[in-house]
Amino acid sequence: MSSDSTTAWPDLVESGFVAGLQGFVQRTIAPDAERIDREDIYPVEAIKGLARAGYSTVFMPAPFGAGRGYRHALAVFEEVSYASAAVGISLITILQAQTILNLFGSASLQQRYLPGFGDGLIASYALTEANHGSDIRSLDTKAQRTADGWAIEGEKSFITSGSAAEVFVVLAQTEVGVSTFIVPRDAPGVTTYLGRNSATFGLRNGPHVNLRLDRVQLPADHLIGQEGKGVRQAVTTLDYSRTMAAGISLGIARAAFDRALEHARKRVVFDSTVFEKQGIQWYFADMLAQLEAARLLTYHTADLLDRGGDIARMSSEAKLLAAKLATEVCSTCIQVCGAYGVMENAPYGRFLRDAKAYEIAGGSAEVLRNTIGKSLSRLPLSAAAPENFLQ
Repeated sequence: MSSDSTTAWPDLVESGFVAGLQGFVQRTIAPDAERIDREDIYPVEAIKGLARAGYSTVFMPAPFGAGRGYRHALAVFEEVSYASAAVGISLITILQAQTILNLFGSASLQQRYLPGFGDGLIASYALTEANHGSDIRSLDTKAQRTADGWAIEGEKSFITSGSAAEVFVVLAQTEVGVSTFIVPRDAPGVTTYLGRNSATFGLRNGPHVNLRLDRVQLPADHLIGQEGKGVRQAVTTLDYSRTMAAGISLGIARAAFDRALEHARKRVVFDSTVFEKQGIQWYFADMLAQLEAARLLTYHTADLLDRGGDIARMSSEAKLLAAKLATEVCSTCIQVCGAYGVMENAPYGRFLRDAKAYEIAGGSAEVLRNTIGKSLSRLPLSAAAPENFLQ
């Protein structure tokens, strides 16, 4: 039995969406996955191909996308990451830019940038600063009003997808608080460079860059939403992308599971296959049960992104569970495969590195637990009752 995704969601299967997506991924992304990781390069062709096929905008409303909702988007992230988590993480910074523009951008800003994503526009979410890390409530990057718009000065650090980004979503401090801007890469004063901590051992989609903003001049409408509301906008966007991050972790875990299961069925040890050993079957039984449980939670959360709900808590729960599970599954699969599991030409090292990196990237387990913990003060005691999942 394969760990095939989305089998609990008939509409995704019956429409042919998953089959078409899986075929596309296996033809265009899977063959290059090992090279992308080994060379630490941004997968430009994969991202452009996903855009041309309509997968990177599947959740966006018309006329900017297919308007099929976040469950379809989650299937894209899971299947893409089954082949290459590096491509998945590249896609997530694009989703973040689309989401913040769709939720908060002015009509003029949406018309200027959102159509480009259908053609493969590459975006990066530039929040982090060296002196502040995950704390985005007070920033060293400053934005000042000018006669024609805004001038931004500062530096962002450790920016995912920054090596290839054509636009950046940037948080900056203004007179009334943290605000969000969209900054084209080709604007005068925008430069990137490799900092001291530019490379990671997992989720390798090109070295992380430092983004330097030297009195960058922006039109007035390049402020996203209301001035001073940047923290809330950024956090809300992360609530959406964390659900997709959980999908990336599920894809990694499924890839390790399927490879190890195939190996165990074929490998003969002491006159029987590895899989025929009861203890090994228990490993796979536990992993499959946990994978299905994590998938149900994550797809339930994707539904909430479309119809409303406590997405901050639910997306944090989904990513917390899926990221931890992916690391555990990858480790178990290495154990099952024995010496083959630790060989450099086997894929399990990449799977494990990607899985562990995503326990930290995109919201660490500790940050997610804080978000979930804060919600407990307002949750009714029946919050986990079955009827809440049957609505």
